[in-house]
Amino acid sequence: MKTPRVPRRRFLGILAASAALMGPGPLRAALRDSGALPEPVVWRGVALGADAQLQLLHPDRAHAERLVRMAVAEVHRLEQVFSLYREDSALVRLNRAGRLDMPPLDLSRLLSQAVAFGERTGGRFDPSVQALWDLYAARLRAGRPLPPEPGALRAALAKVDYRAIRIEAEAIVLDRPGMALTLNGIAQGYITDRVTELLRANGLEHAMIDLGEARGLGARGTGRPWRAGIADPDESGRILETIDLSNQALATSGGYGTPLDAEGRFTHLFDPHTGQATPRWRSVTVRAADATTADALSTAFSHMPAEAIRGMISRFPVQAWLMPPDDGGLIRLG
Repeated sequence: MKTPRVPRRRFLGILAASAALMGPGPLRAALRDSGALPEPVVWRGVALGADAQLQLLHPDRAHAERLVRMAVAEVHRLEQVFSLYREDSALVRLNRAGRLDMPPLDLSRLLSQAVAFGERTGGRFDPSVQALWDLYAARLRAGRPLPPEPGALRAALAKVDYRAIRIEAEAIVLDRPGMALTLNGIAQGYITDRVTELLRANGLEHAMIDLGEARGLGARGTGRPWRAGIADPDESGRILETIDLSNQALATSGGYGTPLDAEGRFTHLFDPHTGQATPRWRSVTVRAADATTADALSTAFSHMPAEAIRGMISRFPVQAWLMPPDDGGLIRLG
């Protein structure tokens, strides 16, 4: 079954920053002029269906422009691995056959990380929830009410288990019939990290990489960190809190970005344990040392109570901002 196309920016529920922050990216980063650093070289485009932006600072502008081209090429290369919407992507071929021989190294690497996050979050992060998306999407196409009947939900949940993903030296195997994977809860973070590594390896010390998840490298000016904002989902352009990113990353997951029904009761964020599509929080924002971690944990925390998240944070060096459904203001943990 072909997955209905949903823009990546909406699929992850990434929040837009305020108009006061520069650029069109989902987490828009601000760069203010400083005599100590040159004007940034800026690229704007799309990555995995999301608005994306790079801001690179380097005294040699021609070198910065070359790095932009290298970064964009890396984004496109990784899209060919992780996309659910390209029929020839490695992930689509794995889902179609249930097995992929000689998989790309990046797919094996990211799936290994995804399985590790599944272990560390008690299964709250699970890349095999694609079966739930297929179930809900099929009902939407047929005009049938949500949620699905208990029997249909149980059948879909039987295909959800990160422990049934077998990553071997020369193959990736899905051990349950009908099982399918989505990396939409972690791939943008991974791509952000790979681009950051590429830029750093080529001598860049100051940049903002905003590919749906934001990661600040160095600073935007002397003693001034890069910053990103958590936006109010009910008021476009209003920032609830601005967060420094000093060699850190930020990711937000919010179910309100992709409601599956007119009332917004059901979203694209699925609980791998119950199959329910109504997250506990309107949005979850996570700051971490890397974007892969921030991306995965913002997804995992969406269905977890605050006390469970607090316990999880004690095992990760991260901070989280939770927006409750009653609009009671942001709750910061960590």
